[in-house]
Amino acid sequence: MNKINYTGTYYFQTEKKHLEKFNEILAENRVRPTALLPFWNIAGFVLGASSALLGKEGAMACTVAVEESITEHYNNQIRTLMEKEPERYTELLQVIKEFRDDEMEHHDTGLAHDAENVPGYWLLKNAIQLGCKAAIYVSQRI
Repeated sequence: MNKINYTGTYYFQTEKKHLEKFNEILAENRVRPTALLPFWNIAGFVLGASSALLGKEGAMACTVAVEESITEHYNNQIRTLMEKEPERYTELLQVIKEFRDDEMEHHDTGLAHDAENVPGYWLLKNAIQLGCKAAIYVSQRI
């Protein structure tokens, strides 16, 4: 695991790399991103800022919840592509697997930085994950 401080510099760099690559893939395949992207950008900022108000542990609890949800989403995408034509999607599968592993590293770092010590951890985590699942569901349709 990389040595990461909870200020999020490493996370930001990794997420920026993911965003750039997915934007490149979307453009290459002439796929438009969800129309809700501007809303999700604001919602993500608000979620991060509000969880940070709970301190380091709150920010880490948010990280754990979000990264676990994203990992699950990536695993679902991998399963879907493997059921179709895996040989057609070799490069995309590698990208998704690499990014999934990055997200799991962030998840594990959150746990290592006391995410579970925030008061109401399980409630907070489940609420955030419910929001993530709803966002993914809606984004796949709009």
